[in-house]
Order: sequence, then structure tokens, then C-alpha cells
Amino acid sequence: MTKPGKSSRREFISYSAAAAMAGLGFPAIVPASALGKNGKVSPANRVTVGFIGLGWQGGSNLKSFLEDENAQVLAVCDIDADHLQKAKQTVDAKNGDNSCAAYHYYEELIARPDIDAVCLSLPDHWHAIPAIAAAKAGKDIFGEKPLAHNWAEGRAICDAVKRYGRVWQTGSWQRSIANFRFAAELVLNGRIGKVHTVEVGLPAGHTDFAGTAGQEEPMPPPETLDYDRWLGPAPYAPYCVARVHKNWRWNLDYGGGQLMDWVGHHVDIAHWGLGLDNTGPLEVEGEGEFPQRGKLWNTATRYRVTAKYQQGITMVIAGGDNAIRQGTKWIGDLGWVWVNRGGLEAHPHRMLREKFGPNEIHLYRSPGHAREFIQCVKSRGQTLTPCETALRSATPGFLGQIAMIIGRKIRWDPEREIILDDPDASRLLSRPMRAPWHI
Repeated sequence: MTKPGKSSRREFISYSAAAAMAGLGFPAIVPASALGKNGKVSPANRVTVGFIGLGWQGGSNLKSFLEDENAQVLAVCDIDADHLQKAKQTVDAKNGDNSCAAYHYYEELIARPDIDAVCLSLPDHWHAIPAIAAAKAGKDIFGEKPLAHNWAEGRAICDAVKRYGRVWQTGSWQRSIANFRFAAELVLNGRIGKVHTVEVGLPAGHTDFAGTAGQEEPMPPPETLDYDRWLGPAPYAPYCVARVHKNWRWNLDYGGGQLMDWVGHHVDIAHWGLGLDNTGPLEVEGEGEFPQRGKLWNTATRYRVTAKYQQGITMVIAGGDNAIRQGTKWIGDLGWVWVNRGGLEAHPHRMLREKFGPNEIHLYRSPGHAREFIQCVKSRGQTLTPCETALRSATPGFLGQIAMIIGRKIRWDPEREIILDDPDASRLLSRPMRAPWHI
């Protein structure tokens, strides 16, 4: 097992120039010496990866890593036997053998000394515990957004990543896409002047991803699912079909609705373009429409969060507001830039033909989100979406959720990362965990 602060055999392949670049935040390029005689990456120089959580997002992440010859998937883990079997079959088919190990318990996977990194694709309420355990075990981590179920668990993850010297990449993959990068560069290089407002449009409602809406009748869980472990640190609740896979995000015990499902994407991009990766808002207000009391899906269906920053910037994060277009829009005194998946617009329009000079800001051009993580595992450089950045990106959402629940403005100290003069609101930054789970 690689100890914090030490370099494993795989990590040592990056040469000194690459390491110097990594210190500036640029992932190192794999040198030719890491390649075999046939031009392919030598098995000894691949990053070995284990996957924990192989449902919807986990399956997508698995595909991305399997396509990278710099990575070798050794093991998969899931508490749903159907997901586990499918994942193992996928890996074995790619490798042309039957060597992929399959685990029910994540503890067994992260205990393996031959695994360098883990990919965690779990419901929000299960982010913190295995992430911290993996960091303690000396594993580098690719973890899904939002960083955690609540702010305190996100802070605990970041503290563990720092304490044990691990590389972390958040699944906020939009930073690895060209149109998002170019939009952020336009803003950072002053093409729209001084920014005063940012509009972040997110989805609204409850999207029935699993086709289980209304299936709330308590029943015995399927034999293929370890339901008690699926609940884990969340409060006990009887099994029903609409509670688990994919649609868990619409219940506050497990997720945060559309607000927290998307804050790690579009608010993350908003902060990137503003250069606010290391700070946060001063004030946050929120209002939302919630389902009737007693409904299983109890997250806000419409919401509007307003966050004010020290730089005189107001960010509005809204779902279900027709006046705010989905995506991220920065508005300055010289124009505006809007970006979304597959979309990029600006006013004046000529900005879209801009070229940046050698002394201007050029953001790192990612080779792909999974590949960039693998390169950083080798170089020990910082990724595009490190843990602290993910926490800062999610913080306006966490605070907005609290503001909606308590019905009043939150004052936040971004340096000390505390809510000011509101003990009731401060208590909502964390939550008790069901025994025996803890962090």
C-alpha cells in the first residue's frame, strides 16, 4: 500500500520536468519510458483502480476508465448483486479474462494493497464514509459531485484528503469540456468587464429517472439488494421501490434535489469563471416550493437562491424560473457570456472569436476528466476539480438549502467557513448518522 508522502513504483515514472509542471497545477504527461515496446502503456505503469458503486453514474464512470490504457480496473464493489454482476462482466469482457474481483463490502476493496485509486459513484449520503476510509488507506480518489450530503461531511472529506496526501478529482466534468473552458477564459480575461451578476439556471421538479414515481408502498427489499447497508448512515425507513436507485436524490435523507444534483456542475463553472475557487459568499437567501408533508420525494421542486459575494457580485441560482436560462451566465458592464452543455453565446457576439494573448489567462486543457485524474495520480499534481474546490462549489447550494428550510437569510464567513450568529442554521451544516456509521 502506498503511504502518504511516499511514491509508489507507478508514481515514480513521472520525470522531474513533469513534476515541476504538476506543482503549478498542470498534470504531467506520461513519458515515453512508461510505454512498452509496442507503444502501449506497460502494465507495470498503469494506475490500478477499484470501483465502488456501479449503478447509473458508476457504470458511466467505469466505461470512461476502461477506455484509458493508463488505467487497469482490478475490482468492483456494489451492494446490489445485479449491478455488481453487470460491472464484473463489463470489466472481464474488456480485459478478455475473468480476473476482475467483485466485492459486496467496500472495506475489502480498499484494503487491497495493489489498488492505487478508487472511483466512488454512490448516493450523496454515502459519499463521506468510504471517501475518508479510502484516503486513510492511501488511495487516490475520483468522487462524484456534489462533494457530500452536507457541508460538514464535505469538510471532513477535504480534511482527510489533505491529511493523507491524496489526489482527488470530483466528477464535475464540465471543466474538461472546451466550451465551458473558453467561456470561463472570456470572463477571467475581462472581456465582459467587471462582473456584477451571475445567473445559474438548474432543472426543477422531480425527474423520474427510474420510472418508480408513486411506488411508495413498503415491501420487503429484493434479495439482490442489501437494503440496510444501502440506508447506511441515513435514518431508518422501510424499503419501497421509489426510495432507492436513481430517484434517491429527491429525498433529503439521501440527496438534495435538483439544486444539489446540479450545483456541482453549473455553480462550479460560475466560480471557475470568477476565480472564486478558494472563497465563497457572504450572504445567502433561499426560497423554495416543497411537496406536501409526508411525501417520500420531499426536496424542493422550484427554488431560488441568491448569494452575495465580497467582490460585489450577486449570484442567482434558480430552478423553475423561466427568466433564468439553464446553464451559467456571467453579466458584466461590457457584456455577457452564457454557457451550457453544447451551447455558448455572448454579447457582443464578436467575443466568441476572441484569441487570448500569451500574457493572458489560459486555463488548463484537460485530456478528458478520467484521464486527467489518472495523469495526476502518476504526477501527484492537483486535478482540475480538487476537493477544496468541490466544497466551495457546493457551499452556495448547502447554504441555500438551509436558508429555504429555516426561512431566513444566512450570513457566512468564507474564511472561517462558519454561519454567523445563527445556532439553529449552523446545526443544519451537519446531521447525525445512524449507528454504527460515523466519520
